Amino acid sequence: MATKKPLLQIENLSIAFGNNEVIHGISYQLYSNEILGIVGESGSGKSVSSLAILGLLPKKTSAITSGSIIYNEQDVTQLTNKAFQQIRGQKMAMIFQEPMSSLNPSMTCGKQVQEILLQHTTLSKQATREETIALFEKVKLPNPSRIYDAYPHEISGGQKQRVMIAMAIACKPDILIADEPTTALDVTVQKEIITLLKTLQEETKMSIIFITHDLALISEIANRVLVMYQGSIVEQGDVASIFKHPQHNYTKALINSRPSLDTRLKTLPTIQDYLNNTLSDEIITPQQRKSLHETLYSKPPLLEVVNVEKEYISKSGWFSKPAAFKAVDQVSFKLYEGETLGLVGESGCGKSTLGNAILQLDKATAGTILYNGIDITKLSNLEIRKLRKEIQIIFQDPFSSLNPRIPVGEAIMEPMVVHGIGHTNEERKAKVLDILNRVGLSEDYFNRYPHEFSGGQRQRIGIARTIALQPKLIVCDESVSALDISVQAQVLNLLNELKEDFGFTYIFISHDLAVVKYMSDQLLVMNKGKIEELDDADVIYNNPKKEYTKKLIHAIPKGL
Repeated sequence: MATKKPLLQIENLSIAFGNNEVIHGISYQLYSNEILGIVGESGSGKSVSSLAILGLLPKKTSAITSGSIIYNEQDVTQLTNKAFQQIRGQKMAMIFQEPMSSLNPSMTCGKQVQEILLQHTTLSKQATREETIALFEKVKLPNPSRIYDAYPHEISGGQKQRVMIAMAIACKPDILIADEPTTALDVTVQKEIITLLKTLQEETKMSIIFITHDLALISEIANRVLVMYQGSIVEQGDVASIFKHPQHNYTKALINSRPSLDTRLKTLPTIQDYLNNTLSDEIITPQQRKSLHETLYSKPPLLEVVNVEKEYISKSGWFSKPAAFKAVDQVSFKLYEGETLGLVGESGCGKSTLGNAILQLDKATAGTILYNGIDITKLSNLEIRKLRKEIQIIFQDPFSSLNPRIPVGEAIMEPMVVHGIGHTNEERKAKVLDILNRVGLSEDYFNRYPHEFSGGQRQRIGIARTIALQPKLIVCDESVSALDISVQAQVLNLLNELKEDFGFTYIFISHDLAVVKYMSDQLLVMNKGKIEELDDADVIYNNPKKEYTKKLIHAIPKGL
């Protein structure tokens, strides 16, 4: 695998933004024909240090304060921007985390790849078109000719990521940097992209730096791994030794913060638990779970969904006939007070549409939704407004659901005023301060603005805003999917604590089956608008009946 002479050598690299040093003297090597994994959470410095390799750091606000980046026996930190353009795209390329914001929405996918070939090769226009279609075949895009003429918004997330990979490998680079290339993707699409990158690497012998916050994912693709924490490398070595014998507490936390598929811990370990040595190994036994379920299911259901459908009419052209598309098709289930129902499936399976129908944000086309015995599909607008207090949602992206101009304390108080909770603002403020404490935030955050918080803190603010209304039923729509592993563990622990304290009932929507299995009592698997399977979460995981469910489970990164 690795030759003795490195293809890329990072020596004592430090990077600062203004007076704030964010990378502290890191050193590592990348060898020919290998995949090196860089793992760490948001703010660990993994993306910043990789942008430096490609000369993509913002010139006005950042600076390399020490060290060198040696590629082909030259220090690329000394290159001019023009000299870098000869290397970037041709010798080193990058796949970014968010393909939609990296692709030009006004150009067809084919033209965007063709542009790179025209810039870096001597091929004719016709030859670059043929080469682009061949690249689309190589990255296993369906119907390459159609995708050549399609705009980015006309293809799926997984397909956009494949276009980005085609663009990155167009000039057969020596080094490919993949920065969180699967973070926003379904677990099955993620597996396809990982397999694709491994296959391309074996075929072309290029070297890949694969950046992620998920150590289990690294174990499926990388030869070696280095772990970054707060701008430093805390551990590096081959994947097997890092996984089986981690030395640093941070690495141990990254491995163990993800919910186990075999045992159900009462509380997931977080980074702070490892660093402060406050770990708990208390598990929920099958007997405890059985006893809880007997109590839960002895009462009448809180929510009953009967044959619910949601149909959309799509019209693709001026003269084409409107076509009906069923996003939710004949879905029925019962949800009991104090229960967590997991709703899982790939993008486009209808799980969020079903959540929106239950919330009355997007009315069902057919069927009945009974909440406490009342059919909420027949309520007036005024009655639905009153119902909002009872049924709430925690969104996937808390930043876009908070007003950037309102301090978070006021944002939490606002729905309390609307629904008449508390008699005075002083009373409401006291309640909000108490809630901030409950979700692990200090009282002095009350007057701060959303942009002053990290992703995990913003998600806690979103949860605080939801629980301020004392709802009965909460829909968590992908509410931890964008979070780092350890922050995800903190938020999942918090949701379980609040459920115990306040008696909440959850519908937990996610494409991450490991998280859903950990959180859920019952599990509902959706595929193309229909229910594939509905049963106890452990039963489905241990004995999936349908091929679709088996595929979802098989795609979960297991680690070593």
